[in-house]
Amino acid sequence: MAKTVLVTGASRGIGREIALLFAENGYSVAINYHKSINQAVALKEKINAFGGIAELFQADVGNYDEVKIMVDNIHKTFGFIDTLVNNAGISEQLLFTDIFPDKWAKMINTNLTSVYNCCHRVLPEMIRNHKGCIINIASMWGETGGSCEVHYSTAKAGIIGLTKALAKEVGLSNIRVNCVSPGVIMTDMMSAFDEQTIAQLKDETPLYRMGTPQDIANTVLFLADDKSSFITGQIIGVNGGIYI
Repeated sequence: MAKTVLVTGASRGIGREIALLFAENGYSVAINYHKSINQAVALKEKINAFGGIAELFQADVGNYDEVKIMVDNIHKTFGFIDTLVNNAGISEQLLFTDIFPDKWAKMINTNLTSVYNCCHRVLPEMIRNHKGCIINIASMWGETGGSCEVHYSTAKAGIIGLTKALAKEVGLSNIRVNCVSPGVIMTDMMSAFDEQTIAQLKDETPLYRMGTPQDIANTVLFLADDKSSFITGQIIGVNGGIYI
């Protein structure tokens, strides 16, 4: 029987590549999306076209009640969720003095509270089955802090803390919790950066290239595999060496 993965924010960018790679490796994929219905449908059709199995599950993962309904529906459709990939997130560049409470709340809710919501709803079944894998997507800015991205950096740092603490708590239940911390990855989140800034970031990267969503997806798949069965509570930097 195929394993099932839930990928949040799967309609675009890194989430899309993760969903595709897991489908190519035999997983049934629960594609979560919030508003990007056209992209989500296109992803499902692409997976189905090569014989993969995927279904769409709409939910604002920052909303606990919507996550509860989503997870219940995934259980009805696929059964047990073997792997949860908490990928959904937004980015924004603002001076700290321009981050007013509504901006702060939206960032924390979308990028951090969503991780709590999904983990909290998926874990009881994992604990009962004494197995499961959770992989959270953070950012190198959660490790180093990013100027003009205080709210984003804070949310991503929170994901890192959650990963370490939760891994210690659920290890006895044979559940692994890890975190991938991307560096500069060429997705639509980079649209706010001009060519000069991107070139500078490339120059500062020891491997002298920008990362791709595929780079992140490859690492996430490895962390979900039995080959990484003795890895938990770790923050895996996939950043080309820009932060060591």
